[in-house]
Amino acid sequence: MTMNILITGATDGIGFETAKLLRAQGHDLLLHGRSEEKLDHVRAALEAIHADGRVATYRADLSDLADTAEFAREVLAQEEALDVLINNAGVFRMANPKTDEGLDARFAVNTIAPYILARALAPLLGAEGRIVNLSSAAQSPVTNGALEGRQRLTDNAAYSQSKLALTMWSRQLAEEWGDTGPSVVAVNPGSFLASKMVKEAYGMQGNDLSIGANILTLAATAPEFGRAASGRYFDNDSGNFGDPHPDALDPEKNAAVVARIKTVLQTLNL
Repeated sequence: MTMNILITGATDGIGFETAKLLRAQGHDLLLHGRSEEKLDHVRAALEAIHADGRVATYRADLSDLADTAEFAREVLAQEEALDVLINNAGVFRMANPKTDEGLDARFAVNTIAPYILARALAPLLGAEGRIVNLSSAAQSPVTNGALEGRQRLTDNAAYSQSKLALTMWSRQLAEEWGDTGPSVVAVNPGSFLASKMVKEAYGMQGNDLSIGANILTLAATAPEFGRAASGRYFDNDSGNFGDPHPDALDPEKNAAVVARIKTVLQTLNL
């Protein structure tokens, strides 16, 4: 069955490698990136893979939450249905981690923008659709100050907190929607993969990107990542579903993170 799949951060790294695998399977792909030039290059590269399925592109800066909301509106206006949303885009190190709205850009991109897309596109996905959120083995307790941009964090702290926050709202939305909304799964694609992020952060080549691309492809298409997996966390380092950080197993803490995200969005009139 041909699926219509949206991948954020699809112009390089795991996102691009995942797009190539899904293209080869004949799926329709909606590719997100920050640069029109890179999107044009990726689109040409994917169309050179002889397979059925269309390739469309969407440009948006996910550190700008108003731009993210506009991106979601564009998808809603142009697509009749969506089967899978892969929230792959993420950042680790930035020269200036503060957004114009005063938020930490790591949280904006890694946590809040994916939440905006999940909420906005849920009607397009429906109960049969699924949301795959790119989590990480790096997870640490989330502070309100960091989530709201009031606390300056190191790159490692911002990344690990933002990824736990993503995992927490994944569980919260899965519980809230039940069988009436898309399934939601958080996936650690593998530690220290050879992405641009890992090279910049740790100065190391990293492990083969195909490790992450293969599991994201399965998460998007395989039955075992469907409804029965909603709200769960898959750790590709161990190759199994397992428990995330203990905070993500606490419904009250998960609800509190979602409430804080909603407060941030209300402050921005989004």
